[in-house]
Amino acid sequence: MKKQGIDARALKLDVVSEADRAATANAIGREFGRLDILVNNAAINLDQGASLETSTTPAKTLRDTFDANFFAVVELTQILLPLIRKSKAGRIVNVSSAQGSLSLLAPKGSPIYATKTFSYDASKSALNSFTLHLAHELQETPIKVNSIHPGWVRTDMGGPQAPLGLADGAKTSVRLATLPDDGPTGGYFHMGEALPW
Repeated sequence: MKKQGIDARALKLDVVSEADRAATANAIGREFGRLDILVNNAAINLDQGASLETSTTPAKTLRDTFDANFFAVVELTQILLPLIRKSKAGRIVNVSSAQGSLSLLAPKGSPIYATKTFSYDASKSALNSFTLHLAHELQETPIKVNSIHPGWVRTDMGGPQAPLGLADGAKTSVRLATLPDDGPTGGYFHMGEALPW
C-alpha cells in the first residue's frame, strides 16, 4: 500500500476480546489523538449451514452470535467514542444486514421471507436498534451514525454464489463513512436507498 501512497497501519483486533478493544483505543489515541471513521464490520453467522429451527436454537449459539455481532460492537464503539468526539466530522457505520429488518423479514412474499436464521437476524436487529439510539444521543453533534446492508457479498460468510464482489460490497459503507455535513444520521441504507427498519 505504501507504493500507492497509502499510509496504512494494521492492528490486531478480535472484537470479542476486551483486551484487544482497549489496546486498539489506546493505540489510536496515542498515535492520532482522534478517530474520524469507525466501520463496525465484524459478524458471525453460526446458524449458517445448520438446520436450526428457532425453537431449538441452542442458547450458546444465541449468546456467541450476540457477543460478536452486538455486544462487542457496542463495547468497541463506546470505548472509541471519546476519540470520535474529537473529530470534526465523526462517522460511525454499523454493518447490519437486510436480515436485521423486521419489516423485510415479516411479510410473506418478501425476498428474504424464507431465509430466517434466528440468532443472526436477531443480533442484526439489535444492532439496528443500537444505531437508532446512538444517533439520537449524538444528534446535536457532528457525528453521524447509520446502519447499512452491504448486499450479498462473496466472502467466507456470503459464499462463492453471492453476486457482489468485495468492492461492490464496500460501496455503501464507504458512502456512509464519507457523508457530508448535511448527510443523514440514524438511517438504514443499501446502495443509496433507505431500507425499512
